[in-house]
Amino acid sequence: MQQPSYIYFDISRLIARAGHFVPTGIDRVEFEYADYLLRHAAQRLAFVAITPLGTIVTLPFAEAERFIRQMEKVWQGDHSLCRDVRWAARRMVHKAMLARQATPDAARMYRKSVYLLMSHHHLTRPGSIRRFMSRHGAEFVVMVHDLIPIEYPEYARPREPARHEARMNTVLELARGVIVPSQAVADSLLRYAASRRPDLPVRVVLHGVVKATPASEAFGVPDHPYFVCLGTIEPRKNHLLLLNLWRDMVEKAGTGVVPHLVLVGRRGWENENVLDMVERCPALQGTVRECNSLSDPEVMALLRGSRGLLFPSFTEGYGLPLAEALKFDVACVCSDIPVFHEVAGDAATFVDPLDGVGWRRAIEALMEGDVASHRPGARVASAALFTWSAQVAEGLAFLEEL
Repeated sequence: MQQPSYIYFDISRLIARAGHFVPTGIDRVEFEYADYLLRHAAQRLAFVAITPLGTIVTLPFAEAERFIRQMEKVWQGDHSLCRDVRWAARRMVHKAMLARQATPDAARMYRKSVYLLMSHHHLTRPGSIRRFMSRHGAEFVVMVHDLIPIEYPEYARPREPARHEARMNTVLELARGVIVPSQAVADSLLRYAASRRPDLPVRVVLHGVVKATPASEAFGVPDHPYFVCLGTIEPRKNHLLLLNLWRDMVEKAGTGVVPHLVLVGRRGWENENVLDMVERCPALQGTVRECNSLSDPEVMALLRGSRGLLFPSFTEGYGLPLAEALKFDVACVCSDIPVFHEVAGDAATFVDPLDGVGWRRAIEALMEGDVASHRPGARVASAALFTWSAQVAEGLAFLEEL
């Protein structure tokens, strides 16, 4: 039997996000891999991170483990730990900077070492990655979440397309293999790599779905019928479509019932039009609610009590909210784009992200009858829904195949 690899697992993304109440999709991926490795492969694991000086260093193991568990508690709703988590991250990195950086003794017992990076965090610094690989004799395996800034620069900050090209060039130059969350991303990456690295090993490993944990008794879902839109408020998420639909529904409702819309997610960039409507449009006051500090259990409770998830993005690398909603048998209306078909199978309602009339019809249809009559039910079996443990194990198996 082939000996497994020693793994240097990078948690720079989690450190940069220390103390944030709500994880992004990429935060979730990095955490789930760290959690799995701690539970199943701690004897062949070192945590690493990049420092402000640009050096990738090995972190004190016990402190890194404690930091990861504290982050988990914050996401579960213990916001009192936020300040402690931020300080713990700083102390841990500072201590690592002062320590002698040698290859761990345990790593010398393994034939092969892998430096595993599950975010795009410092792919713009190939020199740092190259030096770490050379110092520890490690292969480099990375997850590419999407190529959206390159393919759709209009949805990114002005400097982001060039930065993302630099990241992907680092991948093409240094990566022994690449994990991607969907076939859609694999196709994009292979097109980008075709002229420079046509033989780049790429493995599709779909994301897993978190287990539901109960929200606190103090958290109550709205009594009024409502829909949820879950994701960072940024242009490609297409929040404006929903807000304009809601304004029109309110203005034409008369005495009829208009469902509420709950926007769950942090504020991103280039979102002034969305925020202006949420904060200043009279028709939306009391009908559209913005939530950006809910814990994981609260988000799940909100989803399960809703009439459905609305996900009108123009483009995505995966779409974790769609998978999570379907896992809890919640009705979903999402954009008619390839990656959502890949995730949802025939368990969701697909509407073109520019088809306002189609979205309104789908929303009105979900308002008829009771909630149970619209649940996906048996159709969920067609969706790509897996546990995180199974998916992380598949990703780690790819390392050994390489």
